[in-house]
Parts: sequence; C-alpha cells; structure tokens
Amino acid sequence: MGALAGKVALVTGASRGIGKGTACALAEQGATVYVTGRTVAPGGHTLPGTLAETVAEVNARGGMGIAAQMDLADDAQIAAVFKRIKAEQGRLDVLVNNAMAIPDAMTQRVGFWEKPLDEWEIWDTGMRAAFICAWHAAQIMVPQGSGLIAALSGYVGVTYTYDVIFGTTKTATDRMMRDIGYELAGTGVTALSLWQGFTYTERAVENLKSAPGMAQQLNSAVGSSPEFPGRVIAALASDPNVGARSGGTFINAELAAEYGLTDKDGRTIPSLRESRGAPLWGPGVTTWRGE
Repeated sequence: MGALAGKVALVTGASRGIGKGTACALAEQGATVYVTGRTVAPGGHTLPGTLAETVAEVNARGGMGIAAQMDLADDAQIAAVFKRIKAEQGRLDVLVNNAMAIPDAMTQRVGFWEKPLDEWEIWDTGMRAAFICAWHAAQIMVPQGSGLIAALSGYVGVTYTYDVIFGTTKTATDRMMRDIGYELAGTGVTALSLWQGFTYTERAVENLKSAPGMAQQLNSAVGSSPEFPGRVIAALASDPNVGARSGGTFINAELAAEYGLTDKDGRTIPSLRESRGAPLWGPGVTTWRGE
C-alpha cells in the first residue's frame, strides 16, 4: 500500500507535461488523483496528451484517476471541480497548481512592447487561477485540519527567463504562497512554492528545437523528466512534518536530495542555486494574528 493510499489530490494542467508526471507520481503512492485540463479528445491541442490518456496511466501506476475538464479561464468550471471533489470524496489532501498558459509569444526573443497584450494570459492562468484554486482548496482543507497546497515555480522567480510576464508571474507565485502559508498557520494546512529547473516536457522540447541557441540543452544533464517534481510533492505529502515548511519556497532538486529521491531514470538532479539564484522566502510561518 502506497504512502498516499486514501488521499485525494487535484493536479491542474495534467493532460501532459509536469501535470501528467505529477499525477502519475502521486498515483504510484496510491492516491486518488483528479486530473484536470482542457484537452479531452485527441487533436484538441497541437501537442500530444489528453485527460483520458493521463487517467489511464494513473490507473496503471496504482492510483485512481478521475478526469475533470477545467478551463482555468473559467471561474465557474474551477468551482464546479472542487464542488465535485467535496461531494464525491468528502476531502482533498493535495492541490498542485501547475498549469500556466504558454503562448508562442513567450519564447520569442523580442521586447515586451513588441508582444501582444493578450500574453497576459500567463498571469491569468499562472497566478489568478492558482489563487482561485487555492481559495477553493482551503475551504475543504481547513475544516478537515490537514492538506498540502503546492505551486510550481522556478529559478525564473529571481533570474530572467523568456520574458517579463513569465518572470513576474513566477515571482508573484512565490510571494503568494508565502502569504497563503502565513494565513493558514495553525490550521494544519501547508502551503509552499517549488522551484523546478528545466524539464523535458513536450512543449519545452519543441521550444528548444526552435529557440535560437537552445537546442544544445536537449541533452543537458541538469534537465529532469516531467515526473521528477511529482516525486518531490509525493514525499512532501507523506511527510508528517511538512507543516514546518509552510510559507517557504524550495528547490525541488534540494528537497529530492533531502528525501533520498532521484529522477525516474535514477539520475540525481542538481540544484542550480549557485548559478541561477536562491529563493527569497524561507519557511517558518507558525502563527497568525498573534495566535
């Protein structure tokens, strides 16, 4: 029986990429995973991957997958998924805010003033929708006195990567999780931000092929599989002392070393702290309003 047997998780953006990898890693530990995203049928996206395909792999890995179509631009759809989880499971133990729009303009090497304003969807999905998901999750988790809300961020939080809105969104994610952790102090619910380095997702591989001077990273030793962050999140969700990390920002590679984890191929993923920067927010939020 896995360490997360009987636990319920929701992973956003799980049709492919890190979301799919995280869902599978949680499933391997026995969790019931609500797999959310917009791609229901093959051909619904330029990249491969659907909710049904992720659910099938989640089930094959030992967990229970449940597909839930959810467009992060639609507040009503978000609310409906959390309402469904509460009705069907009566609890929610893990929320992974992973999804974020990645418009083509994000990786174009031109100034922000030369990009379309609708690139702001990066913020709307990566920050606004993540806050809404955390808001709904807390309404389930706080009454039950437990839960983990994890947000995927990265070194881009302090180091320029791709463009202005991308960096702004990830820096804000770290601060949001800091303050969510602050207000959750004493509830038994943990909130934290996780820095993931380069990941070989379907989209990232395509970006590297087309971005000038980036193709050499396709064989980089520092890159990880999309499942690596999920292995870290599964370990956090299984850790009885995870509450001590609430409000902090952590580098996945460093947490993996602490928990004795490797990537799915057995590789140890290195921390890029020295070359790309360190998190701004540490853990240690224990009280709120003088409690």
